[in-house]
Amino acid sequence: MIKTFADLELDQNIVEAIEELGFTRPTQIQADAIPQALDGRDVLASAPTGTGKTAAFAIPALQYLQDFPRKKAGPARILILTPTRELAMQVADQTRALGKNSRLNVITITGGVQYQEHADILAQTQDIVVATPGRLLEYIDAERFDCRAIEWLILDEADRMLDMGFGPVVDRLSAECRWRKQTLLFSATLEGKGVEGFTEDLLKDPVEVSAEPSRRERKKISQWYHRADTLEHKNELLKKILTEQSEKAIVFVKTRERLAELRTELERAQIVCAWIQGEMPQDRRNNAISRFRSGEVNVLLATDVAARGIDIPDVSHVINYDMPRSADVYLHRIGRTARAGKKGSAISLVEAHDQPMIERVSRYVDEEIKERYIKDMRPQHKKPVFKKKKKKEADKKTTAKKSAKKKK
Repeated sequence: MIKTFADLELDQNIVEAIEELGFTRPTQIQADAIPQALDGRDVLASAPTGTGKTAAFAIPALQYLQDFPRKKAGPARILILTPTRELAMQVADQTRALGKNSRLNVITITGGVQYQEHADILAQTQDIVVATPGRLLEYIDAERFDCRAIEWLILDEADRMLDMGFGPVVDRLSAECRWRKQTLLFSATLEGKGVEGFTEDLLKDPVEVSAEPSRRERKKISQWYHRADTLEHKNELLKKILTEQSEKAIVFVKTRERLAELRTELERAQIVCAWIQGEMPQDRRNNAISRFRSGEVNVLLATDVAARGIDIPDVSHVINYDMPRSADVYLHRIGRTARAGKKGSAISLVEAHDQPMIERVSRYVDEEIKERYIKDMRPQHKKPVFKKKKKKEADKKTTAKKSAKKKK
């Protein structure tokens, strides 16, 4: 049973770096994935954001490079692929922090950087390269990047890479790194496109590990909901929460059209906000995130696709302006707050048709999500009740028919 980082048999310099970062005990995904990776196994991991997944692959990668030090200067030995530039930066920063007591070089290859600047970096010795797929492929095609020395290939947020259309590029990169010893794939979910969108030979006999955010972590998030009679009522509730309750909030909206409408509504109320949505130019997306991160604006509107992989500290509130399509998406959303041991709040604004979803979410997270009221803004309608008995009664009838047939 792994309870401390010392139980993982890591080099002292890595343990010291972990302690300096303030990590006290491994998360579930770290305790499950790190030993398997160090045993030489391919790993297929389901790990939503907020579960400590970056350290789950960065720590064994750093340990491996120290267990098998390079004999001479040369190209990168470990390649980490991420879907976006900002995620690549985050992963590289955390990997550097974990490896700061070693002499290992961690570099990034992403869009938005001058070609010559990368060429100069690639001429030096690298140990770990964190890259976005499209940009890296450009360097491979230009014979500027050598994949033959890659020993580990790590895919972070693999399902999002597929959503963004990177499947064929990743398959090509996998083929370029065919001499590798190990592959680690991390995805928010292992269902559907989470893995099936890649070629079968990406992983060899992988061990599967999965982690939901622990109950202990979720306890740091206060969850409640407000019922809204109409869209106007919902907007007034949101404005009240943003101006009087939240310090730094991410507001989730289900579509780009809804986001545009809400943006206009908040601007009319002189609530300054930044926003991110799918298929947005990278420079505008980076600008919105950096304004929110720096505190220039304290409200970020986001669609689910756009928000994947964002790790911003000190988010006090996650607000579900629109309820998500499933309970696990709800969990991913609320994981944006209460990061690094801090507390946070998750508030859902629920219209009548959303009531079954908030009840489903409550069952899924295995805790009651209570309704709250804001003074002078209580809903006028009664809470809708949705009957669930019909299905059970139908099931009973079917079972009764089957047993009657058997008796005959």
